[in-house]
Amino acid sequence: MEPGACECIRGTIHAGRPTGTVEPLHGLDVYVTGNRTNPRAIIVIYSDIFGIPLPNNRLIADAYAASGEYLVYLPDFFQGDPVPLNSVDVLLPVDANQQSTFAKYTGMLALAPSFMLWLTRHRKAATHTVCTDFLARLRRDTPPERKIGMVGFCWGGKYALRAGRERNMITVGTGPEEKKVPLIDAIVALHPSHVVMPEDVVDLVVPTTCGWGLEDQGVKIALKGEMEQLHAEEKKKGRQLPEIVHKVYKPGRHGFAVRGNPDDPLERACLEESEKQVLDWFERWL
Repeated sequence: MEPGACECIRGTIHAGRPTGTVEPLHGLDVYVTGNRTNPRAIIVIYSDIFGIPLPNNRLIADAYAASGEYLVYLPDFFQGDPVPLNSVDVLLPVDANQQSTFAKYTGMLALAPSFMLWLTRHRKAATHTVCTDFLARLRRDTPPERKIGMVGFCWGGKYALRAGRERNMITVGTGPEEKKVPLIDAIVALHPSHVVMPEDVVDLVVPTTCGWGLEDQGVKIALKGEMEQLHAEEKKKGRQLPEIVHKVYKPGRHGFAVRGNPDDPLERACLEESEKQVLDWFERWL
């Protein structure tokens, strides 16, 4: 199993009753919540590996929609095949500090074979296509004056970043109205995993903010420096980059923006601050 992979399956399941509905949209099942009538903008969420079944992901979508300004989509980019929650008591303890080392590692060993098979079913090329096809359909179906923001958590952070690259722009309109546009208008990537440098982070054309955990065992904080260095090199070569902002969270264990423990003051602060990071960024750019 690649380094950090099992870190994706630790954390906390949050309490609450999601208010949205799951319905078909642009070829995928999508959890939909928020303003359907006259939204200021659309927010697309690419979740962690647990997808729509994890209550946390739906509750995050509801939180973004709470202001009434946004229409929020949480697509099933895993097409009915997220990592299952059937080992939740071992892998998503309410308080990771109370989980014994024996329970932690025996649970991970039990999961490893099925998780490796899951990874083979969700290789980068196919996953990228599912994501960009949905975004392209959404962009062409959305009025041109309405902007689209995308937030990616963990597994989804990589694909949120890729959606904002120049090479993934699409053509919209016909005749004299035809033009090339980005798939999305603003990006937030929180503890993005499996990011490949430089492939996933160069030629960005939309404002981007990233959140990194100082003590993240799944996504090393050193990746932040690598990304900043690559963008500095792009600027030296004369490329005009959009605004790119990084924020570091402490302690920021892996999954801090989705599966932090709300009963732990430090982890709760990470949950709340990462939600604020998303909403503040979209307030600026959408």
